Amino acid sequence: MENSAHESLIESSENEDDFYSFNNNYDDGSHFLYVINSILSSTARLNVLLPTATILAFAIFAPLLTNDGVCTALNRWLMGTFVVLSASSCVFFTFTDSFKTATGRLYYGVATFQGIWTFNAGRKKPCVLSNYRLKWADLFHASLSLIAFLAFSGSHSDVVACYYPSLPRKVTNTLPLVVGFLISVLFVMFPSKRRGIGYPFLLHKDALYSRC
Repeated sequence: MENSAHESLIESSENEDDFYSFNNNYDDGSHFLYVINSILSSTARLNVLLPTATILAFAIFAPLLTNDGVCTALNRWLMGTFVVLSASSCVFFTFTDSFKTATGRLYYGVATFQGIWTFNAGRKKPCVLSNYRLKWADLFHASLSLIAFLAFSGSHSDVVACYYPSLPRKVTNTLPLVVGFLISVLFVMFPSKRRGIGYPFLLHKDALYSRC
């Protein structure tokens, strides 16, 4: 009788050890999956963080404004103005954000040091205004977006032929790739929490998005 009781205690102790070992393995696996999911999620949002729309518009209009690289003074002036406007749009869209009201309606606005200023003259405000104030991280992301655009636009073949035709071709081919890679890595490591204009509509249903 004592032997059977002793054997049952040993079996229960082994089962408990297996249970805790399973839980430890499960926790390690959950942490690993969380890290992988965070990396993939940040990578999937690179098309939002990077100025892809602005770069696409620039690639379309650059040959027209530079006359395929054969520039006059007017072409240089038009191209310079277009670069400034495009660069400004990169910074502007980085500062945009959105929030949902209690009724589920979505509002867009621009982050300021006082809070978010919505496009309906600032009449609607989120519940926690401090979450939408302009922060140093926003300036960091805006700088990355601006650098990415300037690296691409400055290396465009028509822009090079128009402003600095003696620039080596190796530089114009390598610079946007290196800059784009480095900025993409920084965006993955330090993603933006803004959900502004251009943010995928379906991702607005994320639980983390409801900050009100």
